[in-house]
Order: sequence, then structure tokens, then C-alpha cells
Amino acid sequence: MSRRPLAREKVLDAYEAILIADGARAATMEAIAREAGVSKGGLLYHFESKEALEAALIARMTDLALADIAELSADADGPVAAFVRTSVMTGHPLDRAITATSKLAQTGNVAASDALRGIRDRWADLVRPHVRDDAALQLVLLVSDGLYFNNALVTGVLPGPLPRDTELDALVELVVQATRGA
Repeated sequence: MSRRPLAREKVLDAYEAILIADGARAATMEAIAREAGVSKGGLLYHFESKEALEAALIARMTDLALADIAELSADADGPVAAFVRTSVMTGHPLDRAITATSKLAQTGNVAASDALRGIRDRWADLVRPHVRDDAALQLVLLVSDGLYFNNALVTGVLPGPLPRDTELDALVELVVQATRGA
């Protein structure tokens, strides 16, 4: 598979960064070009419209999430433990893409909302065969959501309500035990 042009990725990175830091209103074509260090014409060469940028960001998030699902399914500890453990944001490109796509969804962007829902459904499909029932599946998904949300509360120098490694290990073990098949 060929690599995307560097300038195109810089523009997409800039769009993502502005969405995360300042929201969708601040993500004007001019601001994105400035952040990426390209001319507006250079931006338009790679993305002819704001809609094309949105679609590319959603595609980036989807590609990263599908790679994540492949990694989770191959994890030696199993998909449930791996899914819960990786629900704590680490600054991974997937975390940034999800956050930026969420900012779009918050503005009513249906494609962003559908993509986020679709990825959550795929994570559920990965976990489902490894838990005893739908209630156990919901437990895994909601613990994951809670870890991700609490991690999003970390701002600047203010520590967030994140579990330490030993606490996270204990939490993962509790979730795995509570959701195992009979």
C-alpha cells in the first residue's frame, strides 16, 4: 500500500489538532492551512472542501480503529482484558482521531456519529464471543467508556481520575472474572 503524501497528512493532522483544541468552529480552512504550514491553495489541492476533510478524518479514525481491533483480537490476555486496558488514553493516534471525530459528532455531523457508533459496534462484536451474555458485554463496554471519559478529564497540570497500573490491573481482572462464561 502506498503512503499518503506528507503534505496531505500534515493538513489532516492540523485539522485534527484544531478540532481537539478549539472545536469545529475554529477549524476554518484558513486556520487549518496556517496550522499545517501550507497555503490555502495547497490545502485545497489535497482536500477540495471541508466535507472532504471531514471524510478523511473519519476514514483515518476508522482505519486506526480497525487496526486496534486486530491488535486486541491477537492480545495474549484476550480481547476483554486488552479492550479494557487500552481504554485509558495514551495519546495514541487512535485517541486523537476519536476525540476529533467526537468534536464533529457534537456539531450534529451524522457521518461522524455513524462512524463512532460503527466502531463501538465492532468493538462489541470483538468482545461478545468472550463474555457470557449481553449484560456482561454492556459491563465491558461501559467500564471502557468510563475509563475513556475519565481520561478525557485530564487537563493541563490537573491530574485526572485515572487508575494507577496496579489499580488498572485489578480492575481488568474484576471485569474479566465478572464477564466470563459459566
